[in-house]
Amino acid sequence: MSEMITADLVDLDLSAETKEAAARALAERMVAQGRVTDLDGFLADVAAREAQMPTGLDGGIGIPHCRSEHVTEPTLAFGRSAAGIDFGAPDGPADLIFLIAAPAGADDAHLTILSALARQLMNAEFTSALRAVDDATAAAALIRGDESPAAAAAGAAASPATTEAEASEAAEVAEVAEGSQDSVAVSAAASADTATGTTGERPFRIVAVTSCPTGIAHTYMAAESLENAGRAAGVELVVETQGSAGFTRLDPAVIAAADGVIFAHDVPVRDKDRFAGKPTVDVGVKAGINRPTELISEVRGKAERGEVTAGSAPGTPVERAGAAGEGYGTMLRKWLMSGVSYMVPFVAAGGLLIALGFAIGGYQINKAPSVMDHFVWTQGDSWGALLFQIGGVAFGFLVPVLAGYIAYGMADRPGIVPGFVGGAISLTINAGFLGGLAAGLIAGGVVIGIQKVRIPAALRGIMPVVVIPLISAAIVGFLMFVVIGKPIASAQKGMTDWLNGLTGSNAVLLGALLGLMMCFDLGGPVNKVAYTFATAGIAVASPSDSAMKIMAAVMAAGMVPPLAMALATTVRGRLFTQTERENGKAAWVLGASFISEGAIPFAAADPLRVIPSAMAGGAVTGALSMIFGATLRAPHGGIFVVPLIGNPFLYLIAIAAGVCVTTALVVILKGMRKQASAGAGAGVAEAPIATKADTTEPVAA
Repeated sequence: MSEMITADLVDLDLSAETKEAAARALAERMVAQGRVTDLDGFLADVAAREAQMPTGLDGGIGIPHCRSEHVTEPTLAFGRSAAGIDFGAPDGPADLIFLIAAPAGADDAHLTILSALARQLMNAEFTSALRAVDDATAAAALIRGDESPAAAAAGAAASPATTEAEASEAAEVAEVAEGSQDSVAVSAAASADTATGTTGERPFRIVAVTSCPTGIAHTYMAAESLENAGRAAGVELVVETQGSAGFTRLDPAVIAAADGVIFAHDVPVRDKDRFAGKPTVDVGVKAGINRPTELISEVRGKAERGEVTAGSAPGTPVERAGAAGEGYGTMLRKWLMSGVSYMVPFVAAGGLLIALGFAIGGYQINKAPSVMDHFVWTQGDSWGALLFQIGGVAFGFLVPVLAGYIAYGMADRPGIVPGFVGGAISLTINAGFLGGLAAGLIAGGVVIGIQKVRIPAALRGIMPVVVIPLISAAIVGFLMFVVIGKPIASAQKGMTDWLNGLTGSNAVLLGALLGLMMCFDLGGPVNKVAYTFATAGIAVASPSDSAMKIMAAVMAAGMVPPLAMALATTVRGRLFTQTERENGKAAWVLGASFISEGAIPFAAADPLRVIPSAMAGGAVTGALSMIFGATLRAPHGGIFVVPLIGNPFLYLIAIAAGVCVTTALVVILKGMRKQASAGAGAGVAEAPIATKADTTEPVAA
């Protein structure tokens, strides 16, 4: 590991009780060595990475890590906790904690070294030696690779400070380490004989791809885990690691010769079509680390049953049907989010085109004749009608796209045809968005059911392009037209009538609720539910007044969090890190453009103060927007569509009120934290003076 870790970066008696405290304790060592320039800024980047996915691993390991502009050179810090610290691993707390810090522009050589550590963590002898070592210098040497696990264990056994029991345990570790290569080789050979039956028969061949959001740790740990499990099972397994240092594509001949494919990833697999037509297991990267043997067995089972994938599957956790072990609720959320994520661009494009049409041609433009029959190049009304009619066509895709990509999230490409057909039928029978949701889920379920039927090998080639689309579209069409379409259409009409009848306190409460939802997860599932609810109401040629009020309240509330964070960093910059102050400058533009995600860096670094504050401001804005009767025909645009807003002055006042509420709460809560930290620091500084005399009497406050 070169000098990325030294004895000064090792804490063998880490006393922290939480993962945040552990990261801070190790990061302080990095700051002391000049490896990190801004402690709070770096910890904010660590917290943001941790928010993406827990970094705890089975076997008592925690690997908080991130790329950060506050890191001067690639650095490792190691801490060993006697009590254990919860990093979100399924098997419990971690006692070995590695804080991995990479500069924002780390070169390939350093990232390769970091990936080597990730692979070492899959080695039981390595982790056992780390638990036995009793000297920081020896621990650093072991991690750097300057000392073997066997030598480190033997050194721990010989240490004068080691008890007899500890020496015996260390000696056992050394013995295991020395004999591990032979035992692994024997085990692998025996497993290979069992798997193949004879030494001359070709073993089962698997190609795998691993990747994670940062591309430093989990990517390579999953690769090492899969390779080890493959050797033990007598399987030829080759892994393509798509990490931060780039990746080398597997030889096409290797892929062609493979009997199965394993994807263990949390970011999209690049060039995924290379692996089409083979039995495939698609899971999150942590599954590749924690249960590689199960994944190998699963892909072998699919190969035996002749189950193959027709093409590239969705690449992210939101788009995938769900990793193994997830509950139905989690998978349902991912399926729905898949549909919504593909629908939103149609909403934005269509809605803004419609809004521009109204702005140019007036609110009567929806009654204009088709521009195919009447279009005058020099008339503004003709251009307004053109934009309005293009936007209307784009809006017409909303429900089919929603249904089609819900089915896609469940069943991959074969789900698209029945999903789109079901969504189009939903529009035909006036079942609206509720019908689209139902059609997408039904289409995905039907395709999954068809795929489970065993098909003769001769017919597999036509299944994804002929048989599955034909049968699934027919079944979904029958169910939508004959069975469930009418009840759903009635429910849709009832919901529309209820919205149209909202007045007084009911409307205000709805505005506050939608404001809370928009600010709860800042672009996440709850935010998207509120946004989809609002856009569903205006996705018609002549939306009702209530629907336009709801849309106005939703957009106003969504603008509050980033604008408030920008204002807070301006008026009380000392409460924020340098990185947060820089993010605050960008948040002005993001908030004004109705991009709620502009507040995510602040929420990730300090969720307990930022998120409740944002929700309070969003609720105030949503309620005031309803009280003021503001309306909005465009589903997006922020301040750039103010001319299209009904009661624009009061609307801006509602936004300003919410921004002020959130800013005030954030400043107060962060100020209280600073005061508490200062008080604790003063107490620590005064303690040696107060207890200078050797006495057991209490010290006066």
